[in-house]
Amino acid sequence: MRFISSCATALLALVCSTAIYADAPAGYYSSLNGKSDAELKTAIYSLVHNFTLISSYSALPSYFEKTDVYPESNRWWDMYSDIPLYAPSFRGLNREHSFPKSWWGGSTSVSAYVDLNHLYPSEMKANSAKSNYPLGEVDMANASFDNGVCYVGPGRRGQGGGASKVFEPNDEYKGDFARTYFYMVTCYQNLSWKYTYMLEQNTYPTLSPWAVTLLMKWHRADPVSQKEIDRNEAVYGIQGNRNPFIDMPELAEYLWGTKKGENFKPGGVVVDPVSDPELIAPTKNMELQFGQVAVGNEYTKQLYVKTKNVKSIDVTIYSGNSAMFVSALNKIDGSKSNSEDGFWLPVKYKPGDVGVHESKVLLDWGEGSRAVVLRGECLPVPVLTACTALDPTDIEADRYTANWTAPADEVIDYYMVTRTRYVGGNTYEEKLPAEDTSLEITGFDESDSEAYYVESVRLNTYSPKSNVVFVNHSGISGVETDEPLVVRGYEGFMRFDCAVPQTNCRIFDMSGREIRVVDTIEFNLDVEMPQGIYIVTTDQHSTPVKVIVR
Repeated sequence: MRFISSCATALLALVCSTAIYADAPAGYYSSLNGKSDAELKTAIYSLVHNFTLISSYSALPSYFEKTDVYPESNRWWDMYSDIPLYAPSFRGLNREHSFPKSWWGGSTSVSAYVDLNHLYPSEMKANSAKSNYPLGEVDMANASFDNGVCYVGPGRRGQGGGASKVFEPNDEYKGDFARTYFYMVTCYQNLSWKYTYMLEQNTYPTLSPWAVTLLMKWHRADPVSQKEIDRNEAVYGIQGNRNPFIDMPELAEYLWGTKKGENFKPGGVVVDPVSDPELIAPTKNMELQFGQVAVGNEYTKQLYVKTKNVKSIDVTIYSGNSAMFVSALNKIDGSKSNSEDGFWLPVKYKPGDVGVHESKVLLDWGEGSRAVVLRGECLPVPVLTACTALDPTDIEADRYTANWTAPADEVIDYYMVTRTRYVGGNTYEEKLPAEDTSLEITGFDESDSEAYYVESVRLNTYSPKSNVVFVNHSGISGVETDEPLVVRGYEGFMRFDCAVPQTNCRIFDMSGREIRVVDTIEFNLDVEMPQGIYIVTTDQHSTPVKVIVR
């Protein structure tokens, strides 16, 4: 149940908006004053895009316990279903990127991958049905998924941006998703988009016209709720940045709505006129969580430090297990932390024994000081068993589902699916993390064929690789008669990638002269060759494959 209903009046929305300002630190939004349109959006980007990353993607459930549990119980607050699931167990749930990670290419090195401002717990079936579809209003007569809380199916006329389906949340959460998307297209306006269903390749307005119409409609109809206010505060305490569109709902009107072209004047925000030294980040009561680390390893995290009018900051690690934490610096120059981008302080967790370790790092800027708790846990190095890759299912022209099994008695953090795309004799490889023993893979229509194998991951330790499964387009006969074969050239050797063992491998130079025969080749076989350009065939793959050995 929402604290503010989706049918609340505009007056109530204004009252709520005014009350929210008090939660933001004085002066936090002062850099936005007097700016409009693209300049205003970039000022927000500069304010929020630097933040302290959480310990790891696998640790998300522990953070969700602070951000996404009902205040009166330990039930998970799931905006995708109404199935009663309870913390701390995360069984039945996924870590859901509400703004699909595939839209930026899925890279785990992009901070959006672990940005709590758009990560939510989601029931597994709803998450799978949502896929990477854009937000929209579903044609309910043709819906393919309906659990009473969210819906998937063809979008209404003018929506979807070319996607075959759209995802529609319940009315009581539409404003939540709209404000999440406002944050994402602002905080990550520097990215290039792989999928542009709702997006444009620019820093402003970034949202496509149909997406602006939809999201502003949802934003206005479903005002900021107490849930969003509380969650915004919790995220701020964890990673040190805020969603301005929750603090100041009218901000969206200045960027995409009725106040475009006007200079922004945050009426409820008190601009701090004082020029005294101030530590903006990290926030009070913040913890730097290193998560779990295998013995013998170490893990470095970046603590975001942002100040105003500070000359320098003394850095001291003290108390508890202080010997197991190391700061890269014992003094930060104020010119760096006062800058627009702030300063990233590397702090290393280097445990000497198994156990839970805790210490503090003290930041002292002369006019005051602030301590940040450092916490990590050291565990034995895990021993992992190889997964078994299974045949793909749900094969369509543009997507399929990769499947695998794993030992039930092993604790893992996540799976890593290595996807290889074969396009015109070339290969393209990408790593895709997955939580469950299946993963929907999109963009299949861009490949001639594909292959995948799977590894389980625990504490940055990888299991042996599974077997390799090849995926071909269905419904096509008499075209791909060869068994898939890919040959990669490296310095001094060539490496074979094939689905099944192949015989009578013949290697020719560019003059057509046969220079070598290998009776049988198998997956990952290496054959030493001098530098040159070669043509390769086998009994199972008569189509010549060109390879360059460097």
